Amino acid sequence: MIILYERIKQCLAITLGSALVGFSMNYFNLANGLSEGGIAGISLLLEYVLRWNTGMMYLLFNIPLLLLGWKALGKRSFLYTVLATVMMSVFLFLFRELRFPMNDLLLASLYAGVLSGIGVGIIFRYGGTSGGTDIVAQILHNYFGWPVGRSLFAFDAATLLLSLVFLDKERMMYTIVTVFVGSRVLDLVLEGVQRGKAVVVISNQAKRISDAVNKEMGRGTTLIDGRGGYTNEERPILYCVVSRVEVMKIKRLIRNVDPYAFVTVSDIFEVLGEGFKASGDGT
Repeated sequence: MIILYERIKQCLAITLGSALVGFSMNYFNLANGLSEGGIAGISLLLEYVLRWNTGMMYLLFNIPLLLLGWKALGKRSFLYTVLATVMMSVFLFLFRELRFPMNDLLLASLYAGVLSGIGVGIIFRYGGTSGGTDIVAQILHNYFGWPVGRSLFAFDAATLLLSLVFLDKERMMYTIVTVFVGSRVLDLVLEGVQRGKAVVVISNQAKRISDAVNKEMGRGTTLIDGRGGYTNEERPILYCVVSRVEVMKIKRLIRNVDPYAFVTVSDIFEVLGEGFKASGDGT
């Protein structure tokens, strides 16, 4: 019963994500002459040039790609991708008359990027893909070892170059804004906004620093036995995760205990657990 509930939740979430993308492409992209990256962008260009239905073109382009990519995606991801592709085409058709021409193309491109980024992010987070070049990128990765990110960038770049033939320079520029904003919002949806900083401290005073962090900041720490590569001497290592606003505080605290401590601070895209947010995601 729990598994069935999870599957239903995932399907509903993917449908919602598809609805957001379909709405965004009609309400902002088509209404303001903006394109997109990948198959969605090609489908939009065909509507601008030949008046071919965007939703129908998106579905037709994806059918052969789905047939090619079902092995590369895996059974569950394939089924969810089919659902996303079909529902996106359906919503592109249902929302076809919803158009919102705007005098400010910058706002239109920002709205389009944010909404489509959220929609695609939801689809990805719940186990599907938006089809199109995502499938091709996965195939190239599985069979040729090509990085997925680079493949997607190459496909989007090719589509944007094609857009330059059919769109004026102004709309081309705002299309790039749409794609960029969409990719950043997609990252936020997938990685979460609860980002943190990982602090690694190498110091002979690691235990004192750990006690100070526990007492003054209420943060947990991990002490690791290390050894210097050059001196071969044992060196204790402290590991701690803090929020971004706590970075300066922990750096001051470390400096007060051991001014000569070796400290590194690095980005963490998502933090789950005590002191941050609860564990669990959409999958």
